[in-house]
Amino acid sequence: MSRIAQNLEEVRGRIAAAARGAGRDPALVRLVAVSKTVPLEHIQAAVAAGQLLFGENYLQEARPKIAALGPALSWHFIGHLQSNKAKAAVGLFDVIHGVDRLKLAQALDSAAASMGGTQKILIQVNLAGEASKSGAAPETVPGLLRELGGLPHLQVLGLMTLPPWLADPEAVRPYFQALRELRDRLEADLRQPLPELSMGMSGDFEAAVAEGATLVRVGTAIFGSRG
Repeated sequence: MSRIAQNLEEVRGRIAAAARGAGRDPALVRLVAVSKTVPLEHIQAAVAAGQLLFGENYLQEARPKIAALGPALSWHFIGHLQSNKAKAAVGLFDVIHGVDRLKLAQALDSAAASMGGTQKILIQVNLAGEASKSGAAPETVPGLLRELGGLPHLQVLGLMTLPPWLADPEAVRPYFQALRELRDRLEADLRQPLPELSMGMSGDFEAAVAEGATLVRVGTAIFGSRG
């Protein structure tokens, strides 16, 4: 078994244990293997170990990987996306995680319409108000969701967040809890299902799973540290 396969087995086991510990079904949590800067052969090793869902941050880097590995895999865009790159992203990714403004949503809707399809998206929420990170302020999310309701070629699946980096996963847990609670309020107030919560990375995904994550974005714990 390759080192990547061993790492995947360990991460999957930790996800399952965290889910069971929180009284959740482990099958409701999907692992997004973050493959930015990861060479193709390492992604192929992950595929050989049964990993079929990958996350990329940069369009230019993702294109050749997606072309080389074929249509059997699912690709999510998890980075910051510029509106002028919307058409390219719609052609490549099943889900776009980082939608945080109407202009970007409109560009994605237009691109999806031109391709005769629907683009699945998540709304990125900046819970800590960090200037260095993208994301809609929590108080603006209800209005943004209402505006997105007028874009027929978008399907909003849920919410995504990048909390502050903190060494202690338990210190990050309140941000995961806050995203889940925001989602629950939005579902109740707007009567709109938002089943997906994209939260948790290599250092804190177990806390995220315990708080309701359905998508965890894990790179280093699978592929090792990036140079």
